[in-house]
Amino acid sequence: MNSTELTHEIDSTETVQRQSEWSRNQKFWFRVAFIFFTVIAIPTSAKWYTFIYNLNWLNLHCRDLYNLTNYTPDFVELKNRYGFAGFASWGVLFIVSVIGSFIWGLVDAKRKNYDVLYYWLRVIVRYRAALGIIGFGFLKLFPAQMPYPSLGILNGDFGDMTQQKVYWMSVAIVPFYQAFSGVLEVSAGVLLLFRKTIPWGSALLFSALGTIAVVNVTYDNTLHVYATYFAVASAFLLLHDLKKSKELLIDEIAVVPYKYYYPAFAKAWQKYARIGLKSGLILLFVVWAFYLEGINFLYDPYKQPAVKGVKELRGNYDVAEFRINNKVIPYAPLDSVRWSEVTFEKWTSLSFKVNKPVQIDLSNGGGSPAMDIHRTTEVAGLAGGRRVFYYQADTVKQILYLQDKNIAGIKAGDLNERRVPDKILKDSIYPADWIPKESLAAIGNELYKINPKAMSTTRIREYEAGDKFKNRNKMILHYQIIDGGTQVILSGTNEKRDSVYIVLNRINRRYTLTPSKLDAGVY
Repeated sequence: MNSTELTHEIDSTETVQRQSEWSRNQKFWFRVAFIFFTVIAIPTSAKWYTFIYNLNWLNLHCRDLYNLTNYTPDFVELKNRYGFAGFASWGVLFIVSVIGSFIWGLVDAKRKNYDVLYYWLRVIVRYRAALGIIGFGFLKLFPAQMPYPSLGILNGDFGDMTQQKVYWMSVAIVPFYQAFSGVLEVSAGVLLLFRKTIPWGSALLFSALGTIAVVNVTYDNTLHVYATYFAVASAFLLLHDLKKSKELLIDEIAVVPYKYYYPAFAKAWQKYARIGLKSGLILLFVVWAFYLEGINFLYDPYKQPAVKGVKELRGNYDVAEFRINNKVIPYAPLDSVRWSEVTFEKWTSLSFKVNKPVQIDLSNGGGSPAMDIHRTTEVAGLAGGRRVFYYQADTVKQILYLQDKNIAGIKAGDLNERRVPDKILKDSIYPADWIPKESLAAIGNELYKINPKAMSTTRIREYEAGDKFKNRNKMILHYQIIDGGTQVILSGTNEKRDSVYIVLNRINRRYTLTPSKLDAGVY
């Protein structure tokens, strides 16, 4: 481009900048976008503000900050959130935004432009997207969103996994890729916090979350709506520089960026307030969130049980002998009672397989569970008759007190939000005091069985509230370790209080997958 052409280009740009009157279409669609994005981005739920009010800011859990940033309005009650039905609330909001734009236009017909509101709308959209994706990204940067599969999952069959489980496990087995995805997402969020890097942050966010949104729809993941929000928000921000970017990068024309409205902070207190507010957000949602996520990954991994199990029991076992009510049940591949593929995880889980259908948990094992019994990633999305029990171990008397982790059998439905059953039934098989006081004393308080660095008010409150599912399937099993663990004998009562006697022989099962080099938790 010669100097004459460049001068002409600059003159044209300045002419555009001096234009102060928007077209009718521009004003209409801006009003639609303004209503749509502000309703999505600015919380209006009393529950959200109650959550903030009750936070202990001096003893936060990393999920507290995540829950602050993942607010999504919900106008439509759905039986499930899968597929395009999950966008029902967006559909309602879009219709309301169009109607609102018409009404707004009628009462504000003389306005020539929305320069000021446009600036503030971009601020709202980019900060909402930035803080949300940083919270989301830290879950991957410290690969805890999709934890490496447990022994029970590794022993399961591929065809027994839901589509969602297949996708999440595909990412989980490559934890460094998951961490790399987290770096991309956090980087996009940080770039959005600064005006000069908005285009780079928007482009990065759109490419990363646009892909994830498509994948989530394809694999029936209920996070597809939230992922799509980031793609739409970043697309909105990209529109601002789209024309100039095309001219610069594709047409190879020298361009001068538009100069849009920017508030003048003339007074000193205004400058300090802006810098202080922005610095506070960065310190809280970037620096402090990074620390909390790191501590959580090390000592209290999100989704994955945190308390270590009985060390001598860990491993895979073949069932050598199985008796129920003193009746020997010989091995038969189609038997619906006899256990097979028994595993003790490095944490407090026992799993085994039976040849009968079990109500599948269709969730992704998410939410914000603090208690290990509520962390269901081992059972979520996995069919094939696999049972997973959480146990408390009285290592003095060598007794395991086990409870079924699958609450889908208690009440089928949308478990993604971990809804409490409308009517909580009492266990009619085991009494309320099914764990004797002596054993409770030997077991100790699970609340404090993690590194004190990971202790949070959220964890304390959930343990104080206790498990609301009183009617879980339960078992009480004595365990006997023979020859240093090459053989384990379990005896006691099962979920129907039938007596069981099970001889387990440890097996060294080889997997195609190599063990993860980026393990969460300390066991």
